[in-house]
Amino acid sequence: MRMHIRCAATDEAEWLQAAFAAALGWGKPAGHFAAVLARQARQELALLLALSPTEAYMGHCQILWRSGYAGFAAAGIPEIQDLNVATAARRRGVGSALLAEAERRIAARADYAGIGFGLYADYGAAQRLYIMRGYVPDGAGLQVRGQPVQPGQAYPVDDGMVLYLCKRLTALAH
Repeated sequence: MRMHIRCAATDEAEWLQAAFAAALGWGKPAGHFAAVLARQARQELALLLALSPTEAYMGHCQILWRSGYAGFAAAGIPEIQDLNVATAARRRGVGSALLAEAERRIAARADYAGIGFGLYADYGAAQRLYIMRGYVPDGAGLQVRGQPVQPGQAYPVDDGMVLYLCKRLTALAH
């Protein structure tokens, strides 16, 4: 599928809110992309967009240069987050292309990229994609809202339950 990937521009927040909702059938909270672009302006993250040749939204992901996950933060591993692909563009290489560009950018700064995913079926496509691209669990086990699960405890299975993975990128930088 023909596309190009670039960083979002500071004036694209409103367009992104509408384009995301139209392309995925659900929306981010009001002001979400404005907040993300403000963080990008402070160089806390990079918001990568996959666009068609006519500049239509096909997907996006973020690179957090300093992860909020303690395991990645302590090791200086940037985290790829919020990978979303337009419903009509799925299974056509958009997610993989976004990850490849994110990895290329991270490789210029760090030896590893990190990523996390939820554990229920809504994350199934992402789970398969990350494993096929060479991501492996970071070894810290399952996390719930940033804390390791405790054996014998009950936790809700929701977006707060995450398994984190990492991938060595050193070869990509050369």
